[in-house]
Amino acid sequence: MGTENELDVEGQTEPPICGLKSSVTCTASPTLVGTVRSDGDATDADVNADVDADADATVGRGSITSTVDTARVLIPECAHTLTVPDVCALLETNIDNGIDGSEAARRLQHHGPNKVEGAKGLSVWTILLRQVSNSLTLVLVITMVLSFAIADHIEGGVIAAVILLNVVVGFIQDFRAEQTIQALYALSAPTCKVIRGGQADTIKAEALVPGDLVRLGVGDIVPADLRLVHSINLSTDEALLTGESVPVSKHAEMVLKDRDVPLGDRINMVYSGSTVSRGRATGVVVATGMATEVGKIAALLKRNPQSDGRQRLSVAGRAWARFRSGLRVLLGLDGTPMQVALSKFALLLFALAIALAIIVFSVSRWRVTSEVLIYGICVAVAVIPESLIAVLTIATALGTRAMAKGNVVIRKLAALEAVGGVTNICSDKTGTLTQGRMVAKRVWLEDGTEVSVRDTTHPFDPASGNVRVGEDEYSPVLSPAAEKKAARLRALLETVALCNNSSVTTTQAAAPAAPGAPAAPSGGAGAGAYAAVGEPTEIALQVLAMRFGMGKPELVRLDGGGGGRQLLAEFPFDSSCKRMTVVYADEAGDGGASAYTKGALEALLPLMDLSDEQKTAVVAKAESLAAEGLRVLCVAKRSVDPGLFSSTTTTTAPSPLTGVDDAEKVVVQEGGTRALPAGHDTTEHLRSAVEKDLRFLGLVGLYDPPRVESAAAVQRCQRAGITVHMLTGDHVKTATAIAYEIGILSRAANHHGGSNDYDKNNNNNNRDTTIMVASAFDGLSDAQIDQMERLPLVLARCSPATKVRMVEAMHRRGAFCVMTGDGVNDSPALKKSDVGIAMGLNGSDVAKEAADMVLTDDNFASIVTAIEEGRRLFDNIQKFLLHLLVSNIAQVFLLLIGLAFKDEDGVSVFPLSPLEILWANLVTSSFLALGLGIEEAQPDIMQRPPHDLSVGVFTRELITDKFVYGTAMGGLCLAAFSSVAYGGGPPGSRGEGGASRALGRDCNESYSDVCRVAFRARATTFATLTFLLLVTAWEAKHFTRSLFAMYPEEEEEKYNNNNNNDNDNDNNNGRHGRRRRRRSGTGPASVLRTVWRNKFLFGAVTAGFVIAFPVIYLPAVNRIVFKHDAITWEWGVVAACVVVYTAIVESWKAVKRRFRLGTTAAASAASPASRTVGEV
Repeated sequence: MGTENELDVEGQTEPPICGLKSSVTCTASPTLVGTVRSDGDATDADVNADVDADADATVGRGSITSTVDTARVLIPECAHTLTVPDVCALLETNIDNGIDGSEAARRLQHHGPNKVEGAKGLSVWTILLRQVSNSLTLVLVITMVLSFAIADHIEGGVIAAVILLNVVVGFIQDFRAEQTIQALYALSAPTCKVIRGGQADTIKAEALVPGDLVRLGVGDIVPADLRLVHSINLSTDEALLTGESVPVSKHAEMVLKDRDVPLGDRINMVYSGSTVSRGRATGVVVATGMATEVGKIAALLKRNPQSDGRQRLSVAGRAWARFRSGLRVLLGLDGTPMQVALSKFALLLFALAIALAIIVFSVSRWRVTSEVLIYGICVAVAVIPESLIAVLTIATALGTRAMAKGNVVIRKLAALEAVGGVTNICSDKTGTLTQGRMVAKRVWLEDGTEVSVRDTTHPFDPASGNVRVGEDEYSPVLSPAAEKKAARLRALLETVALCNNSSVTTTQAAAPAAPGAPAAPSGGAGAGAYAAVGEPTEIALQVLAMRFGMGKPELVRLDGGGGGRQLLAEFPFDSSCKRMTVVYADEAGDGGASAYTKGALEALLPLMDLSDEQKTAVVAKAESLAAEGLRVLCVAKRSVDPGLFSSTTTTTAPSPLTGVDDAEKVVVQEGGTRALPAGHDTTEHLRSAVEKDLRFLGLVGLYDPPRVESAAAVQRCQRAGITVHMLTGDHVKTATAIAYEIGILSRAANHHGGSNDYDKNNNNNNRDTTIMVASAFDGLSDAQIDQMERLPLVLARCSPATKVRMVEAMHRRGAFCVMTGDGVNDSPALKKSDVGIAMGLNGSDVAKEAADMVLTDDNFASIVTAIEEGRRLFDNIQKFLLHLLVSNIAQVFLLLIGLAFKDEDGVSVFPLSPLEILWANLVTSSFLALGLGIEEAQPDIMQRPPHDLSVGVFTRELITDKFVYGTAMGGLCLAAFSSVAYGGGPPGSRGEGGASRALGRDCNESYSDVCRVAFRARATTFATLTFLLLVTAWEAKHFTRSLFAMYPEEEEEKYNNNNNNDNDNDNNNGRHGRRRRRRSGTGPASVLRTVWRNKFLFGAVTAGFVIAFPVIYLPAVNRIVFKHDAITWEWGVVAACVVVYTAIVESWKAVKRRFRLGTTAAASAASPASRTVGEV
């Protein structure tokens, strides 16, 4: 009848987990040593004997004796293959009383505290070293030393201040980020409950030692790796370790015979960092600290593969490898693409500075006097953008502050600019793309009525979202037809509320909804103020019932008052039977009772009173819901005779250690304490008597809903040319459904999951590999993966190794990828990726330690915000690089040709003094560059593809523009100097010797009457350079758009709005009005709006303009410090140069627009959205 079909139902939400597969053998380990007395005939061979891996039959701990008597050590990796008595014997601990305090102290001293060493963050010295590990800083240090060496203390002091500013700003930012990360660390349980010497006590988790007995309850974080001793209905959430989003049932009595069982399938073990989601248990500690599975992954992260490789080299080889590695770090050649590009650029500038100094010395025929040496150093300083590192650091720090407001903590400043160049995002599903909490989305009732819950933003809040019963929206006032449908729903809601051990509470006082009435609409005062404890599935069902005012607190009165229900029995959920049943006395008090049952469809279908046709219809509907990625739950009910439970009302005290008595199983519920016989046959007989002839009530489809922001964020990524991949440990159906819902997969593309049958021996590129199961992906070689047309967009049932292979495959394709993760198992992939992003709320300490960024809200949309901010920073870096380098090129151009300007003694006269150069580079340009560094994002920033990583920040357009603008600026400064020096001046200022006498003598050192022309020419050149830099700052706001029409989108929007308002006007009037409005988009008004838009840049330009006058006119300051003099008529020359320069820049931009060069070409290219999804 089709009942054998494998449906995606509750019982199948705990499949084998793709955990870390242990490859160790059960040999001696120094971490856990326990000596036992040999009383039997067993040998060591018995311990290490191979057992049939398929025969993973389990053995109850009470039904066997010790299987190992002569082994003298316990290997934590093999604890799951031993019985509880064996484990306790090897650990020399009492199964009931644990170890005593003195023994615990001795073991603590031997094993050390129960702490993972990997999550200690960065040291102060590491953060400080990071600030100076780049080539440009080293070049500045060398320049500073040379300045002090030639007694130019002013120049040396200024450069020293720049270096100090860079180090201080960068250090403060990185240190604050590290402090924020440390505040987010919350993996380890702070305290735990232990049994020592037979007494229960609460101690710090750090004080746990191997052999301790630990008690666990719902909500507890497992403090160490434990072998379970006793367990009752226990489930743990191991997502942080294994990546599995569904809690795993645990059973203490089970003994696994395969020592290589993956972690997620070791159902008699619980591991450090996991959370108890249901039940209670007692376990014995088998591993602590770095010996735990969490600690092993942390140890892997601390290992340096390069160091491992050096061990195979000779002593000289290791020394050379260390030196080379250290030199690369010091020069900044290890890092993000932009870091490496800037470091290489700094080394190039340093080589160019040396070459220019050699040119100066060669022109003087190597008669290096003090003036020649100063001139050579002056030219060398002119080529180095001294403020580049400081501006870059400050701009990045400001970007980091903006990111903090967007819920992203940047651990490394370089990661912010790096994330702007990503081409692929590999994201986890649970909690990142989705809300990480189950929601009851669909209900199918016995009569075919469907109930749907939509637009849920707070899964624990019954008021969140809206409910539809059939085609009608559920509301307090119902039509008769809707009321009739709702009445059919109440039986199902009553069942899911009572057959439920979860608790959903609110932290705010709110009046409970009346029975049968829905909760208040979403967005009320109580929205988001709910907390829940229990299994995710049961929480979702409880919230569903609460939406209609039928939560468990309303159905079961704790005070036993009128209308209250009395719990008679509970048959808990078990993975073997895949169902749960509770029996309550009827509310009417007529002596009747009802059994409420929920569970997997295949488990309940044979027990229900349905015809074959009805069963076929139910199975078909369940398959339909499962195909939508929902986890399907079957709900049923029947009336029972309360007399069946009259003999089980006796209650005996449970064990103080385990909560379980040898005579009976105690079930504690809100309604009271009831006892069921513990004998297997009696219990099974009673359960069989209750769970038969059940009345089918309906099906409930549950899922983890996407975050509200996820679909829009994915769409923005696709428009930006970024491919989003979902790598999840969840089922392929569930992952595929979510991927379709948020837009990772397009239904128009007609993706199929047939990639699971990928032919490993014959590569078939025609087969769709968009959706794959990790087992199929892992079965491929690297060569086969590289031959795939595209990498999968959805990769389900992922293990940590799968994620690492995915990152490696992307790197082989030249992609620059982001990897997100929250679990310890994600740490290797986070470290392997170009930018690792960890979750701050639900992430592990080890994952945060391996990441470059941390999301404080665990939201995928925050990643997109980080990418946008990274792109904005990349654009702005190009802008201020253009501005700084234009100034440097102009100065070098001016100073090299300025070698031809000779005084009466044939000595070259400085067109600019050394301090004028430093003033232009460090004062004028720095604040202008900083203003460009905080420019707002361009409107099309997320509508263009990622920049070419092989080119980096120094694109062809940037290089071309800086030479065009720099040459123009240098030529105009040269023209300004020549115009004043040789074109005229005050009467008597020129000597009889002509031009050479006009420049005086010794005018590089001090002022005299014969140096008046040279000093005025120098002042004119300085003013020209300053004002041209001010104009360049505004022109650099966009590489192709005119300063007179910088934001055409806004002007067009205003035009369209005005045009709509003028639709009723006369056609001629409208035409004239349109012309006027179009003209208003350009000209002075547009320029004013453009320059005022960035207020910091406007202030920097204004300050640069104002401060130029006191520098030129203040007595003593002008002649003694800057070595120039006050000017008058020369301002005409300055103004002419500004007009000509603006015309040159605007003409060059017009040429770029006309022939679609640079940014214009990229903007006019094919839309990024047309890029084939998943092409990488």
